[in-house]
Amino acid sequence: MPITSATTTTGSSSGTADAILLELVDEDGVTIGTAEKLAAHQPPGQLHRAFSVFLFDEHGRLLLQRRALGKYHSPGVWSNTCCGHPYPGEAPFAAAARRTFEELGVSPSLLAEAGTVRYNHPDPASGLVEQEYNHLFVGMVQSPLRPDPQEVGDTAFVTPAELAERHAKDTFSSWFLTVLDAARPAVRELTGPSAGW
Repeated sequence: MPITSATTTTGSSSGTADAILLELVDEDGVTIGTAEKLAAHQPPGQLHRAFSVFLFDEHGRLLLQRRALGKYHSPGVWSNTCCGHPYPGEAPFAAAARRTFEELGVSPSLLAEAGTVRYNHPDPASGLVEQEYNHLFVGMVQSPLRPDPQEVGDTAFVTPAELAERHAKDTFSSWFLTVLDAARPAVRELTGPSAGW
């Protein structure tokens, strides 16, 4: 569907950011409308399109990011390489590549679709709700990272064992294990049996 603008201006002169619109979908992932980003996450949440990216290095280690402390949702927690929402009318694949570059300063050298997963994850800390129809992507990263500090607080490449150790002691996003488990078949195909995913 042709959309000329992905944002609407708030009209404020005090420097408030433009309102970001998300694509609302039905249970089959068919677009049914749009909603402002924060409104879509207010309880009980509106089902919307999202994406999650899992990038690996040449050793089969997963790139994690710790979300910046200034994020409105799940600040300071560890999560998958990149996640977000396509603009209305934007292909999930294009959105995944765009946001990976915006957040981490790299373009994946390989990016492949890895299915979809639908979930409902309330976030106890913020009171917001993730009602998402999530498009999954796996790929490779072979360039040095240049994270945007407004988006990313820290990064780490981890093996499955290192991830288990980190997950036991650090706080992760409420959706992390759901999206990782859904992406595992594609992750195993990408990284091979020796990586252990």
